[in-house]
Amino acid sequence: MTDPHSVHTGQRRQNEDWRLFRGDGGQRNVRLPPAPPWRRFDRGAGDVTRPYLISGKEADVVSAALYLRRPLLVTGHPGTGKSSLAYAIAREMCLGTVLSWPVNSRSAVQDALYQYDAVGRLRESNLAREDSTGRLGIGSYVRLGPLGTSLLPADRPRVLLVDELDKGDLDLPNDLLTVFEEGEFEIPELARLSDDLSAVSVMTSDVGVRTELVRGRVRCREFPVVVITSNGEREFPPAFLRRCIRLDLPEPDEDKLRAIISAHLGDAATADLNELMAAFLNRRARGELATDQLLNAVFLRMGGVSLDADGLLDAVLHQLGGTV
Repeated sequence: MTDPHSVHTGQRRQNEDWRLFRGDGGQRNVRLPPAPPWRRFDRGAGDVTRPYLISGKEADVVSAALYLRRPLLVTGHPGTGKSSLAYAIAREMCLGTVLSWPVNSRSAVQDALYQYDAVGRLRESNLAREDSTGRLGIGSYVRLGPLGTSLLPADRPRVLLVDELDKGDLDLPNDLLTVFEEGEFEIPELARLSDDLSAVSVMTSDVGVRTELVRGRVRCREFPVVVITSNGEREFPPAFLRRCIRLDLPEPDEDKLRAIISAHLGDAATADLNELMAAFLNRRARGELATDQLLNAVFLRMGGVSLDADGLLDAVLHQLGGTV
């Protein structure tokens, strides 16, 4: 089987015709080259475990959150590895698949806890599609969200990534406080069922996995490892901050950038990098540029893109708040 990274030789190819798409109307059965490691979705093939580069001081903060069973609030500029930290914790501590909750302006705590498809159940009722007991299976219309699934009782905690909390409603952090402090919640639609229906099997955020709830109650045995990310677009309420362990990830310097590139693309990727690195650092000093943008530029150069440093950066890098 061909190694997906074998195309990276550490030397810029002399092939000037690197364009896969030419826009000339011709038809060519072009085989796409391997995707960058961070843009592969075939889970397994070529999925090499890579170290998460973090200082001892930063690792101490993460460990403190784990000891105290407190949410870890991770701040920093885009591309500093905030979201990746959750996956690194889950992988290193063998805590299973990360449960991810990407927050937006419409996000609500209840949606992250569970969703109840009342419309779907009503439709099925009108069609008189009943189970063998003559009653509709309400559990087929209840699905636990990522936050709700993370609170299921288990001997080992799950990792929950609450991504970009600062994009949510102003009240969202305070709404989370009760759940984080009590480690439990109730689903009213199940709690009000009759005694003979007190135990209901519902769907979870894990594909194909169901769990049985009694009286609609979910209560954790081990508080989940909660990693909350923020780009610093706004401040959070003091009551929320007091209940979090805070970690600010600095922008990586040149040495760390080289280490990150090596971890993702191999040691050969750092060869002949001085010009591109200098151009990136110069532009980052004038505006926010993310580390993953540099990775994209390096990957393109290794794949044969025959542009100089400035041309390559113009093609793939843009300031996160304006134009370069």
